[in-house]
Order: sequence, then structure tokens, then C-alpha cells
Amino acid sequence: MVEPGGATADRTRTRVLLLPVDGPTTIADRRSGVTRLEVVVDGWRVEVEVEPERRAALRERARRGRAGAARGGPTEVHAIIPGVVVAVSVDVGDAVVTGQQLLVVEAMKMQNELRAPRDGIVGRIAVGAGRTVEVGDLLLVIE
Repeated sequence: MVEPGGATADRTRTRVLLLPVDGPTTIADRRSGVTRLEVVVDGWRVEVEVEPERRAALRERARRGRAGAARGGPTEVHAIIPGVVVAVSVDVGDAVVTGQQLLVVEAMKMQNELRAPRDGIVGRIAVGAGRTVEVGDLLLVIE
């Protein structure tokens, strides 16, 4: 095969195996639609999680940089994983700074801290400790 610019390329096929991961699928995995796979390429084994597009889009929005989060107006903080709210670290009316812990959600036996995406005042808290949340549920609003 000739590549642009006259270079030749040796194209070989690589065998890739996609196998289900041995072990139980958790309830959280089933609810969220996450599929765990084992990928084998040239003898290298890697475990991956495949998630629905909606969940991936929520995760990407949650990872946006400070520039995207620095805009004015209320900012809604939504759950990016399903789980149980273990602790709420702020109250309505509290001033928060970027990166400050807002609440803790336990998912798959791991505690995940949700932090403020920007400076502001907590205007509303929609959950309390012990509440089960799903991906996309409103947790709180920063004004």
C-alpha cells in the first residue's frame, strides 16, 4: 500500500479479543448500563468498562475545566455515579470555593467526594445523608 507522499506501509492485522470479565456484575453496574470487558491485544490483557453515551456525556461535563465552570448564574451539581449519599458537608447559604468538598457519595464500596466546580453560595441542597441517587440526579445548586 502506498501512503500519501509516496511512502509504503505494511498493514498487518492484529487479533483483538473482547471477553466478559469473570466475576459478578454489581447492581450498580446493571443499573448504570456499564459493561466490563477484558481486551487482549498481542498478548496484552487490559480490563475496560464500556458505558452508555449518556453516562459518558455526564462524566465529561463533570470533568470540564474551571473556564467552563466559571460562568455566572446558578450551577447545578448532578450525580455522576449511582450510589448512596454518605455525608453532606455544606448547608444552604454557605460560601464555597472551587474544589471544596460538597458531599460524599458511596458507590461500589468506595467513597467519592464531590467538590465545588466554582466559587459561590450554596442555594439549594436536594439530597440528604442516606439518600440513594442515580446518574444525573440533582444534588445541589451553587449560586
